[in-house]
Amino acid sequence: MKKVLMGNEAVAYSLFINGVNVVVGYPGTPSTEVIETLKNFQDDDFYVEWSTNEKVALEIAAGASLAGARAVATMKQVGLNVAADPLLSLSVVGVEGGLIVFVADDPGPHSSQTEQDTRNFARFCNLPVFDPSSPKEAFELIKPAFEISEKYNLPVLYRMTTRVCHSNQSIEFELKREKRRIKGFEKRPDWVILPALSYKKHVELEKKLQDIKKDLSVYNRVEGKGKIGIITGGVSYFYVKEAIKGFEDLFSILKITVAHPLDDEIVLGFVEDKEVLIFIEELDPVLEEEVKLILFENGKLLPVYGKRNGYVPFAGEFDVDKVRNIFYKILSDEKFLVRNTFVDVLQIPKRQAQLCAGCPHRNSFLIVKYAMKGKDVIFTGDIGCYTLGFAKPISTTDTCLCMGASITMAQGLKIADRSKKVISFIGDSTFFHSGITGLVNSYYNRHNITVCILDNLTTGMTGFQPHPGTGKKIYGEEGRKVSIEDIVKGIGVEKILVIDPYSDFTENVNKVREFLKDEELGVIIFRRECANMGSKESYLKINQNCSNCKGCMQITGCPALKEDENGNIFIDSALCNGCGLCKSFCPYSAIEKVMKDD
Repeated sequence: MKKVLMGNEAVAYSLFINGVNVVVGYPGTPSTEVIETLKNFQDDDFYVEWSTNEKVALEIAAGASLAGARAVATMKQVGLNVAADPLLSLSVVGVEGGLIVFVADDPGPHSSQTEQDTRNFARFCNLPVFDPSSPKEAFELIKPAFEISEKYNLPVLYRMTTRVCHSNQSIEFELKREKRRIKGFEKRPDWVILPALSYKKHVELEKKLQDIKKDLSVYNRVEGKGKIGIITGGVSYFYVKEAIKGFEDLFSILKITVAHPLDDEIVLGFVEDKEVLIFIEELDPVLEEEVKLILFENGKLLPVYGKRNGYVPFAGEFDVDKVRNIFYKILSDEKFLVRNTFVDVLQIPKRQAQLCAGCPHRNSFLIVKYAMKGKDVIFTGDIGCYTLGFAKPISTTDTCLCMGASITMAQGLKIADRSKKVISFIGDSTFFHSGITGLVNSYYNRHNITVCILDNLTTGMTGFQPHPGTGKKIYGEEGRKVSIEDIVKGIGVEKILVIDPYSDFTENVNKVREFLKDEELGVIIFRRECANMGSKESYLKINQNCSNCKGCMQITGCPALKEDENGNIFIDSALCNGCGLCKSFCPYSAIEKVMKDD
């Protein structure tokens, strides 16, 4: 069959065809679609789930692998930090069934708190890493990734970047699943990581890498015969191909698909007749450093251009025009260039990230903000939709570090400055991911902060994945629902308030103000379904009483509130879901509800 597949979908199809038995992960853009696609497949030896965080997911995958199953753990690049502990140990302990750790890096970054390069984790953990350039290549490399993992009993990293994850390509394949016999768990001393065994296995691992690099070198290739050598990998390969169009005779390309371990022979063969070497790779200079080390060890000297001498940027995502500009600068300096190939690029206007129209988080933030009006308060934020609490006019996020850190950073701030009230915001899925341990610490060490859990009954930012608080599993079937209130009470926290952020705004402000009056540990749960999940029953409109003061727009920042060409405010009925927040701030009774069917 021939099918147009997104990069993540291509990975999912290939995993299923190549007999994967267990797939687990935590949602995070740009990785989410792998599991979202795989949940549409079914077989009697196939299992898929969303786990509570990436460490949990990788440990489940590791357990399945030790029983001989082919397993995959999926995550985005910052999720790999959470899973780093089991990954480092697995590189020493080893695996049995093929184990792929799928990690989606986010150059730019488009939807992440940091840019990270997973290829560095491969070097850190002494593990092989595949770095496909296209959806088709992502599809084709799953099979050898499993085979290498099983041949050397090691996990394999499978790194893709945003453009490969989310671009589409026509792929021809046979949808026929490889059926494998899972032999079951066999007790061995090798699976218990004791210090003496760890040393022995580390020695073995270093030897394995020498063999692995020979096996994997076939996936790296040389193109062209020009004197200007370009070393590249991942999606940058296609930027390079486009950028040198019309000048191909000048260049040769060494396309690196397996960035670690890198085979010396293909590098030395490639540079043999080159006059200049250019490195084009997004994020960190992984190829540049590896190749320079090989050149140094073999006494090779030639002009080299990359990130370390400032010709190629360290940060941000590349595109064809950026790569063309890099070539132009280098080749001008080297007197190679024949003519200017620059074109003006259309600049797309930037827009501020903001909460959706009708998002209950907007109500929750403003309830707390008004309850604390005139007080000296620090607001700590977390990763997810509620990160957008930093945006004006809401402005209730003073810090944001990583998943779960809103609760723990709040404790640090309170220790350092006890005169201030410290309030943390965290989402429901993030609370289950890594917020619980922070709350335990706060209770145990008597840190008197307030934790606001914004429960929208889903994992909103990545596309409505279920979590333990929903009680639903990946296919929508019943799991066991985990109550946030019961967890909070079970920890020992006695002061708990549950609020519907859509109910009366003034009443909610008074409740929260009263709740925050004392300096003690407390948890407020703001619970209302994500505005994009439920059916729309009503919307709001502006009537003749409007004085056009624009207070509703300036206070709430709701994107459903707009101005027409004459500067008059109106409500976009297509966006508005009738939450009523703006109505709370209108002194002229100029906003009224309209039922959808009226």
